Order: sequence, then C-alpha cells, then structure tokens
Amino acid sequence: MALSDHVYNYCERGQDPGLWAEPLNAVTNGGFLLAAIVALGLLLRRPAASRSADHYLLIALVFIIGLGSLAFHLFATKATGLADTIPIGLFMLIYLAFALNRLLQVPPGWTTLLVIAFAGVGAAAMQLRCFDGGIGFPGEGSDAGPCLNGSVGYLPALCAMLIVGGLVWARGMAAGKLILWAALVFTVSVTFRSLDMALCGSLVYDGHEIGTHFVWHLLNAVTLFLLLLASFRAGESSAAPRAPISARDEDGGSFL
Repeated sequence: MALSDHVYNYCERGQDPGLWAEPLNAVTNGGFLLAAIVALGLLLRRPAASRSADHYLLIALVFIIGLGSLAFHLFATKATGLADTIPIGLFMLIYLAFALNRLLQVPPGWTTLLVIAFAGVGAAAMQLRCFDGGIGFPGEGSDAGPCLNGSVGYLPALCAMLIVGGLVWARGMAAGKLILWAALVFTVSVTFRSLDMALCGSLVYDGHEIGTHFVWHLLNAVTLFLLLLASFRAGESSAAPRAPISARDEDGGSFL
C-alpha cells in the first residue's frame, strides 16, 4: 500500500475520498488542541519550580495529536495515518515513563525496561486479528479483520492507566485519582471507537452516516487533559492542600 493511498476506516467517511468527507471527525480534533492550550495555561500559573521539561513535552504532544488526527480525517491517506498514530504512541510511552519514574519513583533502568515491555505488548496487540471462531495472529491472505474495529491496540494503555493510577492512589498521591478518572473516561472512549462501524447505519444526520468515532475524539481529549493535570500534581499528597512549592524538589525534576 502506497503512502498516498486512501484509507477507509471510519463510518463517517464511507468510501468518499473527499477532503471534507468526515466533518465531525475532523472538527472534534479541536478538543485536543483546546486541552493542550488550557493545560499550558494552568501549568504557567503554577510556581516555576513545579514545572519541568516533561510537562511541556507532554502538552506539545497532545497538541500534535490533534493536528495529526485532523490531517488524517481530512486527507485519509496512509501517510496522514502515520501522522495520527505516531504522536499517540509517543505520548503513551513518554507518559508511562513519567508516571513510573516521577510518580512511583521506579529507578530509570527499570522504567526503561517496563516501557520497552509495554511497547512490545502494544505492538503485539495492534497485530491481533479476529476471524470466525477466534482471535489471533493469522498469516497473510486470511480474511481476518481488526478486533473491536481496531481498538484492541489501546487496551494495554487502559490496563497501564488502571494499574499505575491504582498504585499512585494507594500511595495517597493526588495524581492517582486523576489517572483513575482518566482510565474511566478512556474506557467509555474505547467503547465508542469500537462501535463506530457497528452503529454506522443507525446514526444518520441529514442523510449522512456519522458513526461514533467523533465521540472517541471528544472523550480522548478529556482523558489526555486529566492525565496532564495528574502530571502537574506529581509529588502532591491527596490529603494536603495544594500549597505553592517554594524549592525545587522531586516535583520539579525531569525524567528526560
């Protein structure tokens, strides 16, 4: 498949290669841009000692996710598909490293190994295919298709959010509850992504089938915003008031 070939993965596009074939899927990427802008504003209001390069990198990735997804839902080519998925993958890996190292104080060596393992599991999940009678890794030429409309590749990220969020929450850290809320929203988000094609014929507006993928965008924007807020509160106890940080301690460091 050439990078310029069109990709028809979502209900709203159907088989239309036109630039504006997915108006809802395109416009709702504004949620990612808004989440990044608001998060940046909130970060800049915090004491300088509590900010780090990690925070700015994560915010930038959320903004790039919005732009990449917008490009994909406008042009729907293999090339723009990479612009859509690569920033998402980078955010997942970098945020996991941040959470392990900064929130759970996992040593850098173990953090690196765990992130590599997560990347391997995620890559394997993306290759899973469903077919009559089962799920697995069928060979070339089979009639198997993506599982859960291609959403199964996001399940490792959901599991990681639940595990890390639970561990952080158990330590009495303010970030834990935010991560768990993000996991809950992401669960609903993945559900809507999975149902896009299944409900395609049932959701029609002005004679145009719209599907549910646009809800995935909106809920994912909320998910990423909550994760950004959690990263800002690294080192804060859920029981303590949110007092300004006067000295550069572990909350102002960077895993980079």
